[in-house]
Amino acid sequence: MTDPATEDDRGATSSGRPRSWLTGVLVAVIALGLLVAGGGLAVALGVGRDSQPTTDSVAAGFSRDMSRHHLQAVEMANLALTQTEDPEIRQLAFDISATQTNQLGRMQGWLALWDLPFTGGETMAWMSEGAMSDGEMAGHDMAGHDTAGGALMPGMATEAELAELRSLSGTAFDAMFLQLMIRHHQGGLAMAEYGREHSDVDVVERLASSIAETQDAETTTMATMLRARGGEPLPAP
Repeated sequence: MTDPATEDDRGATSSGRPRSWLTGVLVAVIALGLLVAGGGLAVALGVGRDSQPTTDSVAAGFSRDMSRHHLQAVEMANLALTQTEDPEIRQLAFDISATQTNQLGRMQGWLALWDLPFTGGETMAWMSEGAMSDGEMAGHDMAGHDTAGGALMPGMATEAELAELRSLSGTAFDAMFLQLMIRHHQGGLAMAEYGREHSDVDVVERLASSIAETQDAETTTMATMLRARGGEPLPAP
């Protein structure tokens, strides 16, 4: 894999570190553009016309909860872009940030077109109790920890874990980043698989399918990368 940008492109400081504030600004601009693009794409596909999803539908619940799930993955990936010195980790982080920011914009665009709130409601309520008891979410801790957005969803890192990650550098940072992102992907995979099977909105079903395939493949890749750096994955959520 090639490095997504040279040091000059990232606006490196004299110490060789990229300017974190510039990264943040660029991500914010990209996110805004993708939000608009997501809405435009949804209009072109006919989303939001005729019968629209209700706030408690699988399509709406998936879009809300997966958006928040993605937001944490983007946060961790952007942290890696400024913290890691490993080109392979940096490329992985860039890929995750770019892909999930794009998907986040699409889901937020759909909610806007459906005139539904971006947040609110009971976390994961769109996944039926029957599905969870049948094993689609078996083993996942749905209690989590309280955050500003509500209970943590499967695979999400706690504030304590994120604080520890921010405090690390070098190989220790790389190993913990991979551990947290693997677990994060595993939790998101179960959500994506449920959305793929139960959404009655075609574009949501297709996005859920894409997320499931991508995160399954990336989880395998990250596990190999982690073991090459002397680490082992955390227990699955």
